[in-house]
Amino acid sequence: MRRIRLSLVCAFAACWLVAGSAHAGVPHATLKGDRAIAPNGAPTYVKKMIAAGNDIRSKPYKWGGGHGDWTDSGYDCSGAVSYVLHEAGVLGQDWALNSGGFMKWGQKGPSKWVTVYAHEKHAYMIVAGLRFDTSYITDGDNSGPGWSEQMRSAQGFKARHPVGSRNW
Repeated sequence: MRRIRLSLVCAFAACWLVAGSAHAGVPHATLKGDRAIAPNGAPTYVKKMIAAGNDIRSKPYKWGGGHGDWTDSGYDCSGAVSYVLHEAGVLGQDWALNSGGFMKWGQKGPSKWVTVYAHEKHAYMIVAGLRFDTSYITDGDNSGPGWSEQMRSAQGFKARHPVGSRNW
């Protein structure tokens, strides 16, 4: 049992390091209540992403939400990520992607300011060191898109970033 617990702790730490390492040295956004605040010196596209995330942060989780119309009554995981990227002008198209679509979107690997993590059934993103997700969020409301300072395991997810943004 002790060996299993130690293995799980090591696996979680390794996944956290993978998810957080690309953002090392980048000024982190902060949470003020349920809203993210962009750090001083953040690029304009990062500030736009944070503002867009804040705009839909109070919307409920809605399966397929954000896929038929950018302005929706609720958002699912990939609809929320698509909305944030679209509002910042870095999605590269005028329609939302599903989580599987994000596995091939943009460029491979993490970037300095924003990384999208995706597998066939879920997508979330890290923006200036905060996680924007529809699950395991810590900003006060667990029913839809929101922010968290806590990272989650990236095991099984593909890391992607906007084209050309590795060092923006």
